[in-house]
Amino acid sequence: MADTSEEPLSADELLDIVDERDEVVGQARRDDAYARGLRHRCAFILVRDREGRVFVHRRTARKLVFPSHYDMFVGGVVGAGESYDEAARREAEEELGVRGLPAPLPRLKFLYTSPESGHSWWSWVYEVRWDGPVEPQASEIAWHAFLTEEELDERLAEWDWTPDGLDAYRRLRLLDGK
Repeated sequence: MADTSEEPLSADELLDIVDERDEVVGQARRDDAYARGLRHRCAFILVRDREGRVFVHRRTARKLVFPSHYDMFVGGVVGAGESYDEAARREAEEELGVRGLPAPLPRLKFLYTSPESGHSWWSWVYEVRWDGPVEPQASEIAWHAFLTEEELDERLAEWDWTPDGLDAYRRLRLLDGK
């Protein structure tokens, strides 16, 4: 069942605020970090099924950042005191609605800066294979499907994608020589 309430999600979550070297310099609530443009941490997880297809979804309209945009990653902010690895597994399990996910494999790290807002966050990109069924979190995900890379590439110019996810995907493709 879709979550239809109007209030944005997770505004009061506590985040570590980091500097240009990704060292913790303080903490702030998520809504305050966004409002003040404070640099924080995020984990992006590319999920593939047994056939190598990529889990793609459209975010709900309630998301604080990039509502109703498509994304080829599950993931989100790293909580205060949480490691990137912990956040990657937690976020992937929550958003996919699964338990027992293998540890996502870290692939690359980069500093993302939003062209629209100037906000930035350190981003670790992971990859994981999940062969079981998924029951995506209705408060986070409005639509989902597993797409081949070819199907995904065809939709890159057609759909409104999260800019940070699109940047991470392009970096990952370059890393893989594609």
